[in-house]
Amino acid sequence: MDVYLSSPRGFCAGVVRAVDIVEIALQRFGPPIYVKHQIVHNPHVVASLEAKGAVTVEDVDEIPEGAHVVFSAHGSAPDDFAKARRRGLRVIDATCPLVTRVHNEAKKYEREGKKLILIGHRGHQEVRGTMGQADMHLMDDRERDGLPGWQPETEIAVLTQTTLSVDDTARVVKEIRGRFPNAMVRNDICYATTNRQESAKLMARQVDVVLVIGAQNSSNCRRLQEVARAEGVTAYLINGPAELDPGWLSGVERVGITSGASTPEDMVQAVIEAINPDRVIPIGEQEEDIQFVLPRELRDHSPLPG
Repeated sequence: MDVYLSSPRGFCAGVVRAVDIVEIALQRFGPPIYVKHQIVHNPHVVASLEAKGAVTVEDVDEIPEGAHVVFSAHGSAPDDFAKARRRGLRVIDATCPLVTRVHNEAKKYEREGKKLILIGHRGHQEVRGTMGQADMHLMDDRERDGLPGWQPETEIAVLTQTTLSVDDTARVVKEIRGRFPNAMVRNDICYATTNRQESAKLMARQVDVVLVIGAQNSSNCRRLQEVARAEGVTAYLINGPAELDPGWLSGVERVGITSGASTPEDMVQAVIEAINPDRVIPIGEQEEDIQFVLPRELRDHSPLPG
């Protein structure tokens, strides 16, 4: 049996930055460091940080007054920042800069008088944070709620969640432009999401089954699973080797493996070791050398964790 290993895969620059922020905050200020929402959507990453003294909460009101809190990579609504100020919390914002860009776009276009449509998945943390920035209509491709009842000539700006399926988003954009031909569409799907989906497509065409390594609540991991299935191959989403069913690989000669932007590489390697293939064949040649700077509060202090 051969494993076809997709590249790029795993941590993106926004996830690296978010994890580094929590680790540096723990070093500089000491535990506990509170984290609003999972810092990234991966249980192994969250558990590793919690073992060092991070405390994950879902509501700012759960955090003791005056404490340090890191806001997760997915972005937060202005109401959360207001709550934090009222409680005297010391906030370190780990929102991915590419998500922050979408927030800034939303505020800019609202100031310009445009109506906003957000293409995204209802209930996802990133969508909650983005919808808190301005008044907007959500279009979820899984629900097919339909278009807003605005006049066709309405000035519209279309924003997107950064971790969506490129192909599914293109279909929604086509629907929007069918009703609002002058709509201005921003391509907000991030480089890491796009690169991983393109590489997963290439890999899926060459294998018998695909394993996506990552968490069930990770949007970009679930999109990788969908991308592989759209190529006509069976695909499973697993957190690690403990969730690997040997029956999936019975009679299989070529197994494709990829991982989402919040999946640590050691989980990928653990799955490969569990499979024990004859060969590991790399697929894809894209390299990512993007880095994001730390928040101002941490920039002049501790070095990045090694």
